Amino acid sequence: MPILRRSRRLAASVDETLAGLLQWLLLAVLVVAVLLPLAAILGKALTDADGQFAGFMQISKTLSQPGLLRAMNGSLQVAVLSTLLVVPLAYGYAAALCRVQLPMRGLFRLLALLPLLAPSLLPGISLVYLFGNQGLLKEWLPGGSIYGLTGIVLGEAFYTFPHALMILLTALSVGDARLYEAAGTLGAGRVRQFLTITLPGSRYGVISAALLVFTLTVTDFGVPKIIGGAFPVLAVEAYKQVIGQQNFAQGAVIGLLLLLPAVLSFVLDQGLQRRQQAQLSAKSQPLQALRGWPARLLALGFCSLIGAGLLLMMGTAIAAAFIRQWPYQMTFTLAHFNFDQVDGGGWLAFGNSLRMALATAVLGSSLVFLSAWSSCKLRSARLGGSLLHAIAMLPMAVPGLVLGLGYIFFFNSDANPLHGLYGSMAILVLCTVAHYTTTAHMTARTALTQLDPDFEPVAASLKVPLWLTLWRVTVPACLPAILEIARYFFVSAMTTVSAVIFLYTPDTVLAAVAVLNMDDAGDTAAAAAMATLIVASAAVVCLLFALLSHALLRQHQRWRQAAPR
Repeated sequence: MPILRRSRRLAASVDETLAGLLQWLLLAVLVVAVLLPLAAILGKALTDADGQFAGFMQISKTLSQPGLLRAMNGSLQVAVLSTLLVVPLAYGYAAALCRVQLPMRGLFRLLALLPLLAPSLLPGISLVYLFGNQGLLKEWLPGGSIYGLTGIVLGEAFYTFPHALMILLTALSVGDARLYEAAGTLGAGRVRQFLTITLPGSRYGVISAALLVFTLTVTDFGVPKIIGGAFPVLAVEAYKQVIGQQNFAQGAVIGLLLLLPAVLSFVLDQGLQRRQQAQLSAKSQPLQALRGWPARLLALGFCSLIGAGLLLMMGTAIAAAFIRQWPYQMTFTLAHFNFDQVDGGGWLAFGNSLRMALATAVLGSSLVFLSAWSSCKLRSARLGGSLLHAIAMLPMAVPGLVLGLGYIFFFNSDANPLHGLYGSMAILVLCTVAHYTTTAHMTARTALTQLDPDFEPVAASLKVPLWLTLWRVTVPACLPAILEIARYFFVSAMTTVSAVIFLYTPDTVLAAVAVLNMDDAGDTAAAAAMATLIVASAAVVCLLFALLSHALLRQHQRWRQAAPR
């Protein structure tokens, strides 16, 4: 018996040692994928065009250029106007979904989330077809042009609307009916109740949504590249410096500028979350949705108007893919899907995107879940877990364009032993996983923290190996969250542009990049066709994941019903 106990303790010690080694290996992967590329950007920004160390003189020299100052001003204009447009619209839409007994609520929610399936290039293509020189609705802009500030703001509104909506839906989904009853008793009308109860109660959600829209807009590359015309913005300026002029030092400085608003927004948002207090207590009464016909009619009209606008933007690009010659020959055709007749990558690009998205979903969900598990469940390795969590949260504050720049400077160095990854599909997968790690990591940690923390200690006391507990208990319990993470990685990989725009080669060109290349070559209809394929594939995968999650839920319910009581 003493020999048996000693062997069991040895096995437990080996399990903990292997788990600790896995944790540090995952930490090393995150350091290579996130921290070192960012450090490479800083190093490049401090060198001159000849590669010599120049300190902050290079940054000062770049910031003093008039063209860069105009781009900074343009990015701020776009971000401020987009935020002022999107947040009130998303707030009204979220209030209609959460606070009013709205007919067809599920349909309106689905319409609002459709832009998540499309690359940010799609709204620019739609605006060209609607309001461009040959647009169907070009008369709606008398004396003006859609190319420039107006087009960028409208495109960014489409791109950022669902992101703001999801935050505001969470902020408005809870409420205490007692506050509204007390306000009504004191004679407060609907407007006063909104100003004194609803708006203050959701203020943190409003600020978070505004910060997110501002950051996404100021760092976005796709919309201004398609519809921006000559209007200067920082993201496009960084692309021109790196790709057009091979001025890597100046591109690095612009990358640091793009990083500043993202980091500032992240810090402010984290501070707001710490200050936020619970909106519901144990004595709270659930808030009932408004049932009066004036409120329902107003909400229905508002959501129908917003939904129609989103559907028009999405549907225009999709319809243009099947129309022979917009707007002169509005007959059905599949000719635009014959990508062999145009430049940009064609079916090779679409196949590459599918392979890259599948690899990102498998690798990303595995790495993220193991990282979250090791940071939550390994009590003997708290230092490594804390570092893992801290680095996993960092990509939320790093725009994709900045991360892509860092990958150029870090992996393209001959002195780097990982230089062989540069130009391969592997670096595209790694960059995409790193770019979208934070949201997936938070999802995994949320699922893991909902499990009983005594699972691992009890299993250890029964001499059950740690890995067996992970495989038989933790993974099955968290399988819905793992599927959601995989779906998120797949859709994000299909639609991403900014994170990979500097990293692809002719052999690894991706579908979203092909949309950009086709539009640059003047093949807008082919670009719309490729964007349609991206939307369709993302929608099909989302449907498959939804069906799989539903099947797992039904199976879990049957197991619970069959379990002895």
